[in-house]
Amino acid sequence: MEITFKPTIKQFITWEYLNDKTTTEVLFGGAAGGAKSYLGCAWLIISCMAYPRTRWLMGRSKLNILRNTTLKTFKDIVSSWGLNSEININYQSNTIYFLNGSEIIMKDLFYYPSDADFDSLGSLEITGAFIDEVSQVSHKAFEVVNTRIRYKLAEYNLIPKILMSCNPSKGWLYGEFYKPSLDGTIKEYRKYVSALPGDNPYIDPNYVIQLRKASRAIQQRLLFGNWDYSDDIDSLFRYTDLLNMRRVPLDEDGEFYLTCDIARLGKDSTLLIVWKGLTIMEIIQLEGVTTDISAAKIGDICRRWNIPMRNVIIDGDGLGVGVIDQLKGVVSFINGSRAIESGGKPTNYQNLKSQCYYLLAEYIERGKISLSSNISNETFEALCQELGVIKQKDIDGDGKLMVIPKDVMKRILGRSPDIADSVMFRMWYELKNTPNRTFSVGSGKRW
Repeated sequence: MEITFKPTIKQFITWEYLNDKTTTEVLFGGAAGGAKSYLGCAWLIISCMAYPRTRWLMGRSKLNILRNTTLKTFKDIVSSWGLNSEININYQSNTIYFLNGSEIIMKDLFYYPSDADFDSLGSLEITGAFIDEVSQVSHKAFEVVNTRIRYKLAEYNLIPKILMSCNPSKGWLYGEFYKPSLDGTIKEYRKYVSALPGDNPYIDPNYVIQLRKASRAIQQRLLFGNWDYSDDIDSLFRYTDLLNMRRVPLDEDGEFYLTCDIARLGKDSTLLIVWKGLTIMEIIQLEGVTTDISAAKIGDICRRWNIPMRNVIIDGDGLGVGVIDQLKGVVSFINGSRAIESGGKPTNYQNLKSQCYYLLAEYIERGKISLSSNISNETFEALCQELGVIKQKDIDGDGKLMVIPKDVMKRILGRSPDIADSVMFRMWYELKNTPNRTFSVGSGKRW
């Protein structure tokens, strides 16, 4: 059966990478309307027909979204290529079957705490994978899918291939694909191909018109493919500064500290962070633990890392009080308490929490905060996401500087910024240990 596939120039470039013998990971996208999903579905169809009895994966963050978007594109291609009689879709097993024995498994790749290691993919063996809108998928899911690509590769003299589509995002793709592709440091087996609406001659012109009516940030992302966009002039943290924490040298001479954000009402995570100076050495996350277990864990960590109790700071709001009562000599951090005065002068901060977040933003921008190699990519990604929602409140106002309330952060993020809060607590010691510190408020900086 003859298939007529007329790729765009950018699709053709990507197709070449999908058929070479060196590239195993291809990221295709950078804006809306670049025919990303079309290419991914076309690749799966042609691969299934070219290699009988092979098994492929079509993934997205949520299965219901995949069915309503990517699968519709898939069915449009099948119909336009006259392949309806060749393919059967089983919605019970979420599998697409081909007459030649090949199949495509549709997978939900969302991160669920009950399956943090994606054990649901553990027994899966596939020949290749297409992940649509991969920016909505965690790095861990991407890694696990990659390890599953091994089915019938030797039989057809193939190498593992994973194709991903995306729009610009401030996630792990930025640091592993986009930025390295710009500075020439991208790994040999990886390729990034940028596709803009103008690269697709088949795009509906009305779609571009609608994009031009959108907000500036949406235009920058979806029309112009700008990965470094920002509509958040009130954001405290720049993404490029956050990524740099991975490159800052470790603090070899600093004291050890432990910062603790205790879960409230059992709904959020308890976060314990071990520091050596200004280097984050270890991040421990506890789920659904009582205050006595949290206190015992803190004691164990202090003994293991030789951390004095004076260098332990605990969230003094909510359940943190119960932990503080069980430990002698620790510091209680009260978010809404008065900001710490510097050099005997009144501060320009509404409260202690805001003051510490502004100082943390300054430290990160100046390359003073670093992370050890023990911190996983998933944890680092989560930290960057959480710091990304820390914004200034009433940026145009004349009052004291403050950050938005935590409940607003939770609505934006979809969870509590527990890791970010625990990191922020470390700044209390910087403020206390530098009594004559002066701040550059009004000098063009954010703090």
